[in-house]
Parts: sequence; C-alpha cells; structure tokens
Amino acid sequence: MLPRILVASSSAIMLMLGGIHLFYTFWGNKLLPRDPALQAAMSAAHMVISGETTVWRAWIGFNASHSICAAFFGLVFGYLAIAHPELLFRSTYLQFLGLAVLAGFVMLARFYWFSIPFFGVSFALACYVLGVLAARF
Repeated sequence: MLPRILVASSSAIMLMLGGIHLFYTFWGNKLLPRDPALQAAMSAAHMVISGETTVWRAWIGFNASHSICAAFFGLVFGYLAIAHPELLFRSTYLQFLGLAVLAGFVMLARFYWFSIPFFGVSFALACYVLGVLAARF
C-alpha cells in the first residue's frame, strides 16, 4: 500500500503543478513579463523557424504544452498507482519512464525555472523513487 500512496502523491504533485501552470498560462499575470514593452516586442517578433507565429504565441504554446505534460504525467502515473499497481510496479520500463520524466523536470527546474517548481518537482521525484523502491523491497 505504501508504494501506491507514494507514487500517487508524486502524481498528485505533478498534476497540481501542471494545472496551476496551465491556469497561469491563460489567466492572470503570473507568466507575463514585468516589462510590458517586452511582451509587445515578443508579440511583434516572428520566429526564424516560421513566420506563421510570433515569439509571444510560441511562449504561450510552450507554457501550455509544458503544463499539459506535467498534468499528463500526474494523471497517467496516478491512475497506474491507484488502479493498476501491479502493471506499474512490475514494469521496469514504466518505472524508468516515470523516473526519467521526473528527473528531466527536476533538471529543467534547477537550471531554468525558480525555487517553487524546483522544490515541488524534487519532492515529487523523491516520493516516486521511494514508492518504486518500497515496491521492490
């Protein structure tokens, strides 16, 4: 039961972080630049890869897809931990996949984000690792 609770907790953290980030992407000012001129410049600047979008539209899209990825992790691994723990805890592939995704989020948070998401995803990673280890012993 402990492995299920730990992985479900990890998943809930990621779902919560992804949901909050998605909310902030489309509502409020949390992900807006403090300098309004920067947002205006981003809205006017086109990407080198394509003239079909602007840096600002790409910024919104990247934030939304990032949020969806975190929420997806939470939904899938939470479901597996609660509804199909035998599948999750017997599959080295799924366990490694979860570990890789969370470790990737921790690295991104450490080098590119700020302290709150870093601590959140680090705690999610710790819960996940402890859950997987508890299932093995």
